[in-house]
Parts: sequence; C-alpha cells; structure tokens
Amino acid sequence: MAAASSPLSSSLSSSSLGHFISNPHRPSPPSAFCISVRSPLPSRLPSLSSLRLRLPPLPSLSNGSGNNGGKSNGSGNQGGGGGGGGDDEDHESGWEENRDQALFVLANLGRSLDSLPLDLAEAVRDGKVTGEIITRFVNMEKSPLFRWLMNFGGFKERLLADDLFLAKVLMECGVGIFTKTAAEYQKRKENFVKELDFVIADVVMAIVADFMLVWLPAPTVSLRSSIAVGAGPLAKFFHGCPDNAFQVALAGRSYSLMQRIGAIARNGSKLFVVGTASSLIGTGVTNALIKARKAVDKENAHEGEDIPIISTSVGYGVYMAVSSNLRYQILAGVIEQRMLEPLLHNNKALLSAMCFAVRTGNTFLGSLLWVDYARWVGIQ
Repeated sequence: MAAASSPLSSSLSSSSLGHFISNPHRPSPPSAFCISVRSPLPSRLPSLSSLRLRLPPLPSLSNGSGNNGGKSNGSGNQGGGGGGGGDDEDHESGWEENRDQALFVLANLGRSLDSLPLDLAEAVRDGKVTGEIITRFVNMEKSPLFRWLMNFGGFKERLLADDLFLAKVLMECGVGIFTKTAAEYQKRKENFVKELDFVIADVVMAIVADFMLVWLPAPTVSLRSSIAVGAGPLAKFFHGCPDNAFQVALAGRSYSLMQRIGAIARNGSKLFVVGTASSLIGTGVTNALIKARKAVDKENAHEGEDIPIISTSVGYGVYMAVSSNLRYQILAGVIEQRMLEPLLHNNKALLSAMCFAVRTGNTFLGSLLWVDYARWVGIQ
C-alpha cells in the first residue's frame, strides 16, 4: 500500500471509497478488486502501477460454543471428516471469500447487514452464504408470497438454495393428484363416483407423501444454529450431514463420504415414519368406510375386503425409505442440481419444463416399482 504522504493515497479518501463501493453501475468484481492507475506517476513512485483494495472482514459472531462462529465439525457447518492444516486453510479462505462476496453485494444494493434476518446475517458473518444467495434473497423479498414463506425456517433454507423449490412442490403434488386419481378410476371404474370417499382419502395421503418426498431431499442453505455442546456423537454426526447426499457444497465446506451416506440414512428413517403413518391413516380410513358401507348396504356386504393395516403400512414405509428415498435424492441432487441447473440456469422456463418432465417420469416409475414391490412382499 502507498505511504500516507503519497498524492495517490490522499485522493482515495474514505468518502470516495464509499462512493466507489456503493456505485450500482459498476460490474461486480470478486472480493478483491483493482483500480488501475493510468495517469503518469511521479518518478519517485515507479512501482505503483495499481492498487489492490480488499473489503475488511467482519468479526465472526460467537455461537456460545467457543468454536469460532460454528466452523468446527461439531457445529455441522463443515463436512470434512478431518484433515491436515491445508484443508483448514482452504476452508478458511472459502469462508472469507463467501463473506466478502456477500458484503460486496449488500453494498451494491445499498443494504446493511442489519437489514437481513438474524439467521441470514449471522450466516453472512460466518461465511456460510455467497453473494448469489444474498441476491436471491433480495429478489424473493419483492414477492409477497416468497416473503411470507421465508418466515418459516425450512422454506427459507430451501428457497435460497433453489428458487424453483416451490414450483417443484407444486409439480410433484399436481402430478401426484393426477396419477393417483387416474389409478383410482382405473381400479374402480363404474364405482368411482359411488366410492368417492375412498378416492379422496387415498389422494390426500398421496399428496402428503409427495410433499415430503420433495421436502426432505431438497438441497438447502445451512442456516441452522450450532448443535448443543452436550449432544451425543450420533446427533453431531447427523447434524453435519447434508440434506441431500449429492448436493453441491458451497465454497469453504465439504462433506465426507460417510456424511453423504448419513444423509441417505437420515432421510430414509424420516420417510419410513412418513410412509408408515400416512398408510396407517389411509388404510384405517378406508377400512372404516368399508365397514360403514357394509352396515348400511346389506345386499352388497360381500363386496369390498378389509385391507391389512399393519403389513400394508410397514411395507409402504419400507418402500418409501428405500426406493423413493434413493430416487428422489438422485433426482434433486444429481439430475436437477448438477445437470439441468448448470445447463439451463439462464432459461428458467425451459428449466422448469425439464424438471416437470423428469419428475413426471420419476412418479410413473415409482408407481410401477410399487406394484412390483407390493406383489413381491405379498401385500397386494
């Protein structure tokens, strides 16, 4: 940096630097940017051909656990399974780069760090989010619907990681309603209207399952607070796992193979509970309606058989934990995030159409696999 007596340094006052940083018409450079000096310089300063200015780093917030802003493995912000000093330096450099980018974008937008939600502001200080995520948050704030949804923690993390997340939820549930209703009509045919109560119960349970199949494996931006110091090793391990085994890690973060496998196991256990519970409710309601109909209509009491509740529910839970879990993690983490989005990120309409196509195909494949699986285990 030039000495304080240099004419060049005196021209870069704090006010002019602030005007330079907040100018919205300037292209967005990386965290360190250069100002080329093209005017002739005095002969006593021949080495100053350029100046490099870096945005000053902000101190990290303390998270109460003494682990430097949540950057240790125990906090779940870093996925590495250990490593040497070189890995730590790379991670620290990535955190600083993320933080500088986010601060630079905020300055360009005329926003302060205090204008962000508390969890997002802390994530900026800790280097968890990039400038692109800040830009996405500011754009979503302009929509009343997205602004309302981001008040809920789970939605905020998913929308910031994927601005098409809500569209994918609607796609999945819409396709699920259509395919499930078509299957019910094919099975019931002329009794479809008469047995509409059964149809509604089955379709509602299918929508719940479809929503969870999009929700759980969706890539997220980590805004979670640090895990409690006294938490057990298993809780700490799963806290550090990604939400999708195949999701792309941000700069300054990495996931080990075991943590990616842990994401499959954690989501699988949740989907087992969701599948078993939804099937218990669905088959329970169906059996209750069958018995009520038999009591009213004595002539057709022989029609309709009770569905085995326990075996069907457990079988469906296992199917969701294994088949559905793997298919939707690959769909969200590999096909959409790693293949379609980098290729079509500048064409949201085409990207949405391709996501709709692959999700429809995945739903159809899942229906075929369920029939084969149900026959194989003997619940149909």
